[in-house]
Amino acid sequence: MKLFSWLTIVILLNSLFTFVTNLPKNVGDDVPAGKLNSLSYAPFRDGQDPMLGSFPSAKQLDEDLALMGQVTHGIRTYASAEGSMPLIPDLAKKHGLTLLQGGWLGALKADNAIEMEELIRSANAHPDVIKRVIVGNEVLLRGDLEPEELIEYIRAVKRAIKQPVSYADVWSMYMKYPELIKEVDFITIHILPYWEDEPIAVSDAPAHIERIYKQVQKEADAIAPHKPILIGESGWPSGGKQRGWSVPSVVNEAQFIRALIKVANKNGFDYNIVEAFDQPWKAAFEGTIGAKWGLYNTSRQQVFSLTGKVVENPTWCKTLAATTVLFLIIVALFRKELVGLDVTRLISFLAITQLLSTLFVSQGTTLWTTSYTDFQRLQTLFILSFNVLFASFMLQRIVAVLTKQTPEPELAKRLYYCLLAVIIFALFKTAILAWDGRYVDFPTIVTRLMVVSLVALAMINFFIEKLSLTRSMTLTTLLGYVPSKPTCLKRVSYWLIGMTVALLIGESYSFMVSRDFIMAYPSIVNRLATAILFTLVNTQLLLWVASLGVLATPFFISGNANITEKSLT
Repeated sequence: MKLFSWLTIVILLNSLFTFVTNLPKNVGDDVPAGKLNSLSYAPFRDGQDPMLGSFPSAKQLDEDLALMGQVTHGIRTYASAEGSMPLIPDLAKKHGLTLLQGGWLGALKADNAIEMEELIRSANAHPDVIKRVIVGNEVLLRGDLEPEELIEYIRAVKRAIKQPVSYADVWSMYMKYPELIKEVDFITIHILPYWEDEPIAVSDAPAHIERIYKQVQKEADAIAPHKPILIGESGWPSGGKQRGWSVPSVVNEAQFIRALIKVANKNGFDYNIVEAFDQPWKAAFEGTIGAKWGLYNTSRQQVFSLTGKVVENPTWCKTLAATTVLFLIIVALFRKELVGLDVTRLISFLAITQLLSTLFVSQGTTLWTTSYTDFQRLQTLFILSFNVLFASFMLQRIVAVLTKQTPEPELAKRLYYCLLAVIIFALFKTAILAWDGRYVDFPTIVTRLMVVSLVALAMINFFIEKLSLTRSMTLTTLLGYVPSKPTCLKRVSYWLIGMTVALLIGESYSFMVSRDFIMAYPSIVNRLATAILFTLVNTQLLLWVASLGVLATPFFISGNANITEKSLT
């Protein structure tokens, strides 16, 4: 009866917490009635990849454009010749959409020639659909072409078609190469606050959009007065890695899009939102962040609504149900051991088990929905299998501590080697983040079952077993086992601490060397201080650093305490 009562209370408290943390949030004014101005359209679905020559079918394109016809007046494309892309103009016309047709340029002249030929043919064949043309997208930013080469392509297309012609790039490229302003019929700039060298918080993004637009307008008017400006890309990611103040989330994406439309309508800005659909193929190059800019997900479902309040996780009820079922299964497996526990120890086990169940379900959901290839799905299955194995060992250890059982040497060794495996993974991922982590997610979600379990065991040792704080966090009291050489323990902790320092330096350095960041902060002292600030306000980074600290602490304490016993028997 005692077990059932506390079990019910824990489930109810967890349900209440989940409900409260998933309440709909106010994200600003509703988007005015009617359709959006324009949406970037890359048509690729799960398993499709332009880099591998895998394109959608005509039927899939037709389905997409039928959906787009309900929500936007026009779409922007980025390529013309490859795969099924030549079918888009006729399908756009069928569904009442205008087209801002793009021609992709890269470093290969032969490919560029084919692309420009199709762009010109398509523009001339569909003058009623293709209203404007963009020659090249961020080709200067990538360094694929020199400005002089790009200008030749622009001039060639302008001679061959009647529609206005532009080139699209981040706004600073037009400032760096002002000669482009004379060449294009309209200026196409990308303003992406998340990707700025000086990342912008979502609350400050509308003012940033307005400021940058007017800055470019002022510079352009001095060269070619009254030349039209199009915000060719502006958006916000719904998931992925945080940069400085810029936090990806569904709520933040909704807030940004609504604010962008409000600012554009207020100032009369011409704009195109990036993008219509999440693009899974980009994850191979840009991590989770590259795949998560869509107003619709890969299943063609809305990521968020343009009206009313927005929920960060609309499937939270299903997640809660799965968590509760898993929790009940675990409690049933340990029912015999729990019956004789006093209230404090029983509540401790139930609370920890509920938390671990929640974390595991969340981990599985997040990793699976961000696995876009067969290899990534295999990785996810391996991670989840490892965590099932580890969690079973850790729950046995927690029960043993709470019931005052003698540690089992074999169980202790298994936990220790699980911990070492997680540490090796953490060191590897941190090294990548420190060296070049622009597109690499902080892997907190992979390791957090281990981290939370260690913290929970330490709290049991300190608050229930009444051990000293230091003794509560040694490997012996946490796992029941340490190797015979304490110097090895200290070495592990030093590696973790060293990688933590390297990560902080690497993250700050990535800001320091950015072109626009250097221009904004010419003084190296101010630049360094601001770069460190952007690093230290990154909550995802700080959470990962804390995780590394939790993994390092038992090794550091055990090594310094010269604990040399191989096991407790």
